[in-house]
Amino acid sequence: MTSLFKPFELKNVMLRNRIVAAPMCMYSVENGLVGEWHHAHLEQLAMGGAGMVTVEMTAVSPEGRITWADAGLWNDEQAAALEPIAAAIKATGSVPAIQLGHAGRKASANRPWEGDDQIADDAPRGWPVIGPSPVAFGSPNVWKLPREMSLEDIRRVQGDFAKAARRAREAGFEWLELHFAHGFLAHSFLSPYSNRRTDAYGGSFENRARFVLETFEAVRRVWPAELPLSVRLGVVEYDGRDEETIAESVELIRRLKSNGLDFVSVSVGFSKPDASVPWHSPAFMAPLVERIRRETDLPAAVAWGLGDPHVADEVLRKGQADLVKIGRALLANPHWPYEAAKALGVERPSWATLPAPYAHWLESYRPVGAADVDNADA
Repeated sequence: MTSLFKPFELKNVMLRNRIVAAPMCMYSVENGLVGEWHHAHLEQLAMGGAGMVTVEMTAVSPEGRITWADAGLWNDEQAAALEPIAAAIKATGSVPAIQLGHAGRKASANRPWEGDDQIADDAPRGWPVIGPSPVAFGSPNVWKLPREMSLEDIRRVQGDFAKAARRAREAGFEWLELHFAHGFLAHSFLSPYSNRRTDAYGGSFENRARFVLETFEAVRRVWPAELPLSVRLGVVEYDGRDEETIAESVELIRRLKSNGLDFVSVSVGFSKPDASVPWHSPAFMAPLVERIRRETDLPAAVAWGLGDPHVADEVLRKGQADLVKIGRALLANPHWPYEAAKALGVERPSWATLPAPYAHWLESYRPVGAADVDNADA
């Protein structure tokens, strides 16, 4: 069996393979409340064979949404709407996971296809943004100046994370990921680009890491010990000072691990709009993930540039990561796991990746261009 289709076990959770449907914001809800659209979207990813399906970054408060159309988990009604989705994912044999986050200074944005800029505070779908310091993400013509968070704000947001985590478990999710990357609130505390504070939450690495450590501890207290708790962490900025950022990231992960972190999903910081990310290189993050994994002794996931099944499998086979996060490739083809199994020569791949009815019909399926067998009435 290829590495891609080996099971993965962490605590009381077993993934049927190493394929994770990455959290992808769909920007398709009102007031943070998911509905049938999300149910259909996420269930098809699970039915397609992913070992774990992760609900998009779900905001812990209204102000924490990236856009007005983001999912939320700041009230019980939202938790109730997510419950049947978690159950549907689990019913297919996949693991239901959810990512929680707060967009910080990147909040109050338009949906990407509607401009991808920020909406004015006084506009119907805009609101004021907050951050560690009054430093905008980019040009003031596009990005708002965040209000510097008070100590009261910090405690409130940390409490919001803990409350959302408790609701996530009550809704039936079995894996929780905290979004500490991509220039969102937690990561903006870590980055000297966005954190200019002079109190206990700014300046030294020790101080810049404080918000992340405290937020994690607040969630760890309420999330069950027998279920995985992971973070997505931006460990590099591609800004010329990568070694310093990586060293700080390794130290932070070690501290999080000592406080109960089970798994890390390695990503880019995106603290600056002009980062030189090598997007077009296949699996460009894999060597860095391997280093993080080795220096922290934690299992890790890799993302970006993994749409080719052979590339994804090689990353796992070489021990560079434990799980691969697939985003756009799965969105384009929810049955990517099935196609990957066939491409890699896995024997009877449908057994490993598909519900029995799909397996039955696809056993004789041939891709377009091949000698197709379609006995639809058989």
